[in-house]
Amino acid sequence: MKFLYDFFPILLFFIAYKMFDIYVATAVAMAAAAVQTFAFWFKHRRFEKMHLVTLGLLLVFGGLTLILHDPVFIKWKPTVINWLFAIVFMGSHWIGDRPLVERMMSHAIQAPRPVWLRLSWMWVTFLIGIGLLNLYVAFTYSEATWVNFKLFGMLGITFAFVIGQAFYLSRYIQDHEKVEEES
Repeated sequence: MKFLYDFFPILLFFIAYKMFDIYVATAVAMAAAAVQTFAFWFKHRRFEKMHLVTLGLLLVFGGLTLILHDPVFIKWKPTVINWLFAIVFMGSHWIGDRPLVERMMSHAIQAPRPVWLRLSWMWVTFLIGIGLLNLYVAFTYSEATWVNFKLFGMLGITFAFVIGQAFYLSRYIQDHEKVEEES
């Protein structure tokens, strides 16, 4: 359910684009991201960082798209978000005692430090790569192709990457019953 909630603005952007144009879709995505961010706050009495970053960048790049009537800005937004997260993942190697991916997942999986470092660098590489791929599609193909890629292509590639990482980490997942028997 959280997955659908997190992709709510992208889905509405896609629907609005199919029904109208890039400008209406941009305005709809901006409004949806604002609703998403504040609905989360009303329910949990806190903001989720991902929602705030997405809303902020969407307001900036979407606003520029609408004000200047130029879709180039909204096409850059996914790349900027991915590259910002790549910087955060990379920076976590030097800030704090553990890489971000370990901080996020160590409660569920116990793995040696080199595995967490490798996994973190995989994320950095992936986020930079998906950002570059977005720019390639955005500026090589039609606007309609980019919109389809933004929803289906980026989502599919990200899903495949996450599945690949699950296989990579699967050897470190311990069966709780087996661990209890050994204790």
